[in-house]
Amino acid sequence: MSLKEAQAQLEMSCRATRSLYLFMLSIIPALTEEARARIDAARSKFNPTEEEKHPNLKFVENAIAPILAGDPDFQKAVSREKLSWDQYDVLLRNLYDSIRGKSYYSRYMASPERSLAEDVRLFVRIFEEEFVDNADLEDILEDLSIYWNDDLAYALTCCCRTLDSFAAGERWSLPPLYQSEMAGREGMDSDKRFVTELLRAAYCNYGTFYDKIAASVPKWDKDRLFVIDMVLIICGIAEAKAFPEIPVKVTINEYVDISKYYSTPKSRSFVNGILDGIIQEMLASGEIVKSGRGLL
Repeated sequence: MSLKEAQAQLEMSCRATRSLYLFMLSIIPALTEEARARIDAARSKFNPTEEEKHPNLKFVENAIAPILAGDPDFQKAVSREKLSWDQYDVLLRNLYDSIRGKSYYSRYMASPERSLAEDVRLFVRIFEEEFVDNADLEDILEDLSIYWNDDLAYALTCCCRTLDSFAAGERWSLPPLYQSEMAGREGMDSDKRFVTELLRAAYCNYGTFYDKIAASVPKWDKDRLFVIDMVLIICGIAEAKAFPEIPVKVTINEYVDISKYYSTPKSRSFVNGILDGIIQEMLASGEIVKSGRGLL
């Protein structure tokens, strides 16, 4: 693909992460309706128990679901992305059963307190504990978007930030794509500039960096090098070259850490050794220039 197409894919992947955030936040009204449907069904039984006749309505009357359901901006954003939990009733049922079995839910239901802050604490706990490593949810996310398989933890963190903002009395607003564009973070270096320049540096120098990697492992057939390792090393070289203010050790450590999640068990030492060796050679030749203390 062309550089322009690659940049468009980068922007699309960022937007997809924000869509995942919207999808996960919208589970609050959906889960609340699942609980309400359970209560209504129990009340409608031929011979309901006293508990079923007079259920504890604290969860179904939580303050967060109405905030999201009644916010036109949130509803417009969810509708625009065509996001809905309607067809995932099995997941909602299983999720609600799991939550009801947890001690933090029992304590919430038993507490006489009724406040937005307490509802926020409950849903933050749900987002922290119920979605990570949920196989059924992973299957749903994989079917919906190829961009979502690695971004769930980040999206859940953003959901918790939104819940905390509700507790502080703030209205919902659509988060910007990049953290440096968030309110109160204007002094941060631009995330968008960083990722765009990193992509450009890796793309435009791909052939040169690829040849350097191949030359550093002469006993290997370069076509047998693991593609993810190649991509990580090339991005690492690109970062070291394009950003003179970033210390070499920081760059190497970051890509070694990424290799733990995306590559083979042996990739950590391979990426570390090859990336460090090539960067040191390019520093010696002047192809990479670093200035300032602690940058080497």
